[in-house]
Amino acid sequence: ILLIYLLLSFHGLSSQPITLILLDITPMLPVLDGVVMELQDCALPLLREVIPTDKEDVAFKDLDAAILVGSMPRREGMERKDLLKANVAIFKSQGAALEKYAKRTVKVLVVGNPANTNCLIAAKSAPSVPKENFSCLTRLDHNRARSQVAMRCGVPATQVKNVIIWGNHSSTQYPDVHHCKVNMAGSDLACFDAVKDDDWLKGAFISTVQQRGAAVIAARKLSSAMSAAKAICDHMRDIWSGTPEVS
Repeated sequence: ILLIYLLLSFHGLSSQPITLILLDITPMLPVLDGVVMELQDCALPLLREVIPTDKEDVAFKDLDAAILVGSMPRREGMERKDLLKANVAIFKSQGAALEKYAKRTVKVLVVGNPANTNCLIAAKSAPSVPKENFSCLTRLDHNRARSQVAMRCGVPATQVKNVIIWGNHSSTQYPDVHHCKVNMAGSDLACFDAVKDDDWLKGAFISTVQQRGAAVIAARKLSSAMSAAKAICDHMRDIWSGTPEVS
């Protein structure tokens, strides 16, 4: 619900009215009805219609944007190959639905982990949708890296730009600040000059960003929610409208 609210209020894809389609498995339809009521009660100015459904032909018909959040979580005792097998079925089906029903211009964001692999599966299953229209969520890691640098320098995150995340959304990712600039007192400084602590940038900074998701789970006993929702909104806004210079 938080993700939907952010999309439709502070970080909408545009200023135009939105028809929101919510796809879930059949047993969850009563829950979706509750979500619809909550959204109606928000009286959101951009929201024109909410369609809850368990049918892919309804959910993917003429889509302009698709955010694929659902995936099979890894459970205790489950091997990685079992997880991949389950997710292949999910994202192959959704990719095929995009191919069959969505607009060729649809912008697709894959959030469900392992996001990189799931995104590839969906893209392969929708061959007539341009590959550049598919992306997976690394914006959360990007936001985490910007925030860490900003806090270290004592500036707002908006003053940190050109951070890069290489690799998967996992503990093997590499947050790269070699091209990063930090605006301090009106001047853009190279990140290493602004932070003035090479050991931190080459050590604790990297491990903090890599392990941030696990740290959130350890602290609140749940995975990232608000920050992930914000990252999805940031990602879709930039895909739709272009990347701001400050990013």
